[in-house]
Amino acid sequence: MRILVLDGNQNQAVASVRSLAKGGHEVLSGESLSWSKAGLSRLCGGTFRYPDPSIDALGFIARVTEIAGQKSGTLVLPMTEKTTLPVSIHRDMLLKAGGRLVLPSHTHVARAFNKDEMVRLASSLGIAIPKTIAISNQEQMGEARETLTFPVVLKPRSSVETRSNGNVRISGRPRYARNGEEMQAVFQEMIHNCSQVLIQEFVDGEGTGYFALMREGELRAEFAHRRIRDVHPTGSGSALRVSIEPDPEVREASLAILQALHWHGVAMVEFRQIPGRPPVFMEVNGRFWNSLPLACYAGMDFPALLARLAEEGDVEPHLQFRKGVSCRWLLGDFRHLMEVWRGAPAGYPRSYPGRFRTLLAVMTPVAGTFHDNFQWQDPLPELGDWMQFLEQAVRKARSHILVVP
Repeated sequence: MRILVLDGNQNQAVASVRSLAKGGHEVLSGESLSWSKAGLSRLCGGTFRYPDPSIDALGFIARVTEIAGQKSGTLVLPMTEKTTLPVSIHRDMLLKAGGRLVLPSHTHVARAFNKDEMVRLASSLGIAIPKTIAISNQEQMGEARETLTFPVVLKPRSSVETRSNGNVRISGRPRYARNGEEMQAVFQEMIHNCSQVLIQEFVDGEGTGYFALMREGELRAEFAHRRIRDVHPTGSGSALRVSIEPDPEVREASLAILQALHWHGVAMVEFRQIPGRPPVFMEVNGRFWNSLPLACYAGMDFPALLARLAEEGDVEPHLQFRKGVSCRWLLGDFRHLMEVWRGAPAGYPRSYPGRFRTLLAVMTPVAGTFHDNFQWQDPLPELGDWMQFLEQAVRKARSHILVVP
């Protein structure tokens, strides 16, 4: 089968290209930039470029549809919310051109992208949630001050949103506030990039999640890992993690949510958890995740299973994988070190990792650890990862120089 892997500069794209090509598929990697680390893989059968969906969503869809339409039955795999949302909205164009998708209805996709909707769904299923208030203007700020206990987390209602012109916009990362003044200041900054802000009471504990492949709400494959280091020490984007048996409570809560969504395809469900206490729901990500390489190394090959689901209509359940397998994102670990050295973000209420202890941990290799992007037989995606990082750093530095008087 011919497969288009979008978002070629994501780790999950590299893992997908490798997995699918080894499975005998013809795999092309797409990106909005002129090159991508997935496209540098020796296993990649070709590359293509499309307009950035945040600038020209219709042009993006037209380009992907054009490439998909060159061969009937081509499977399109978006790797991020930025591409999943426009692909889902305009799915009729892709399907009419002969393309294939593995997604639930757009109603369910849009619902999963809405963090407020997901909190409400989790609550209706009896799953623990943080106390949450959605606000879109200053008048609603008073209710949040009176209802919530500080510290609080402020996050966009959705990671990406559709603008009135059809383009998508990235809404930004979560922020923190220790009092009403900080909360109001952060809200004023965030509301410029999103239509609504969720304010939640801060939930302590470690980030944990459940990864699944579903067929019309029925489980077909599952995976879990324990985070050792996150790119952002506040709890986002794992840099080093190890495969584990799914926690029974996390598994039960995740499946209840995915079944209620009648989910079709891959998804991850995130929680925060203190040992001995019920997991507290955070959000659903209805697409492949950044730490996908670990699942593949541990024997749970989600890309291959998804391709079979698309091609054959169903796959037998796969619930067994190797436990204790560790995988590291080298650049992610370096970014973790940079974040630690920079210090805790404003308003962050938890203790923050120590700088020299983190330096020692990051610099100490652990035998047997796999890597997200580096493989001896396919080394170029790792090089591409660092090249992209340096390009972004230079671009950011130049833009900063231009705005400084």
